[in-house]
Amino acid sequence: MIAGGPAAAWEAPPATPPGKPQRIVSLNLCADELLLRLVGPERLAAVTWLARDPRASTVAPLAARVPINHGLAEEILPLDPDLIVAGRYTTRVAVGLLTRLDAPLLELDVPQSVAGVAEQIRGLARAVGEPERGEELVAAMRSRLDALPPAAPGPRPTAVVLRPNGFVAGSGSLVDELLSRAGLENMADRLPLGSQGALPLEAIILGGADVLIVDAAPDAPPSLAGALLHHPALKALKRQVRTLSLPSRLWTCPGPQIAEAAERLAAVREAPP
Repeated sequence: MIAGGPAAAWEAPPATPPGKPQRIVSLNLCADELLLRLVGPERLAAVTWLARDPRASTVAPLAARVPINHGLAEEILPLDPDLIVAGRYTTRVAVGLLTRLDAPLLELDVPQSVAGVAEQIRGLARAVGEPERGEELVAAMRSRLDALPPAAPGPRPTAVVLRPNGFVAGSGSLVDELLSRAGLENMADRLPLGSQGALPLEAIILGGADVLIVDAAPDAPPSLAGALLHHPALKALKRQVRTLSLPSRLWTCPGPQIAEAAERLAAVREAPP
């Protein structure tokens, strides 16, 4: 789930409770991951059930210490939360009801740049009363990104990021910036896709990419959306180009873990053809 630049990456809750919120509820996996890094489990009344799934979450061990919810308003209200953190594009029925009830709600966006990710971390950290911890997370993320090995002079290897249903990450996206920071050229930048779009398998195979990056969720159940990632033609392409199977949990959510995604991208750039 990687719109909006840094200024639009978060919204302050309509009513900020006095002091630090003590009964925080998350309705979104990306909020789960940030909150579990920002505050202790004793201040979290509930996170989503996805936070405990190590295939999707980078904080599964931390989430095991916190009650879970399934994004339903009827689960949330009895918890008497003093801050509810939701995503701009998820659990919209619950968010609509909670908004009508004037619940203390903060909605996270999906930043399309590293600067936007940093601002969203800072914004949420301020909302939960932990600005120093937010700065620590941002500093650690930026330090790792700044330490990426520089690209060699000359043309950069061309990479294509393939996601379920043939979706690829285009120009202006967070993934596009991570590729650039890792010294790779995004093949999708040549196409009029915007930040995301779908490509037929033929275009991917004939596109001439040097590196194929498959957005993978290990041990995920079979699905029609993911069937393309296992197509025989794609398997043949993997034998011809450098290939990286990158766990989707590292960049589905715009958080500090994107630094590890960039490090893996830089490593495959340096790998022999």
